[in-house]
Amino acid sequence: MRFGLFVPQGWRLDLVGVEPADQWSVMKGIAQRADAGPWESLWVYDHVHTVPVPTEEATHEAWTLMAAFAAVTERVRLGQMCTCMGYRNPAYLAKVAATVDVVSGGRVEMGIGAGWYEHEWRAYGYGFPRAGERLAMLEEGVEIMRQLWTQGVATLDGEHYRVDGALCRPLPLQEGGIPLWVAGGGEKKTLRTAARYAACTNFDGSAEGFAHKSSVLEGHCRDLGRDYDAITRSANYNVVVGRDEAEVADRLEQVRARVASVAPDRADEVVEGLRSGPAVGTPEQVVEALRAVGDLGMTYAITYFAEAAYDTSGIELFEREVVPALA
Repeated sequence: MRFGLFVPQGWRLDLVGVEPADQWSVMKGIAQRADAGPWESLWVYDHVHTVPVPTEEATHEAWTLMAAFAAVTERVRLGQMCTCMGYRNPAYLAKVAATVDVVSGGRVEMGIGAGWYEHEWRAYGYGFPRAGERLAMLEEGVEIMRQLWTQGVATLDGEHYRVDGALCRPLPLQEGGIPLWVAGGGEKKTLRTAARYAACTNFDGSAEGFAHKSSVLEGHCRDLGRDYDAITRSANYNVVVGRDEAEVADRLEQVRARVASVAPDRADEVVEGLRSGPAVGTPEQVVEALRAVGDLGMTYAITYFAEAAYDTSGIELFEREVVPALA
């Protein structure tokens, strides 16, 4: 099993209390820790307003961070979970990603999805197309990016996007273009798009959910003539790990206090969302939970530690006792 690490960027209220002038230093430190450690990749979210509710707390922009991380790391791969197709013209996005790939020496992963956070869509003037339109935008945009990265030029007269001889030079350094992670579990559209284009998928990380989504993906691959085993299947995990139950409970209470300082009526909801996940407990319990999903074909766990900006002891415990048991 391979492991990725989310860098706190503020979206999940995970930089609350850190002065704006100090936030880049915190993010850079986590990124460089990932670069030096057992992590294969680092990740950020592509959002502009905080969750569970929009606040005036910081949310740093994903692709700006991609370029910055490219410049301050040397080995670790760089991903977004996941870039929203509707927020940027896909030809422009492909150009941005190709530039970051060159700056990083060929280390970019392209996480891409249809988007869902209605508040920020509308606030930024993107409207909020119905789900079917957003999914159609995703498929057209992925086709444009694929053309640009493999051929250096793209032409598409689509329903949502039209490009005519768009150029992408230099090409990404990675042979065949930047690997596409098509994220989301929509069974009729998203997983079919993944079956057609994706190097990697990212969906439900519970054992039952993962098995079901994998079966749907396999069916789409069969219909399209794609090798199902050629697609890496990943999942995201909120990790709350402690040496014992008391330490796990303490980490959760710290999250509760942080969220309550900004959004008091949502703090319990956030904590329960963390508590209910499979990667919560002692190292032995987390290993057992991840191994169960690994046995179903989940070979890449992307992990989020809510306390990372303030306390890296949970990350250290995970590196020391969970990663070696599964890697």
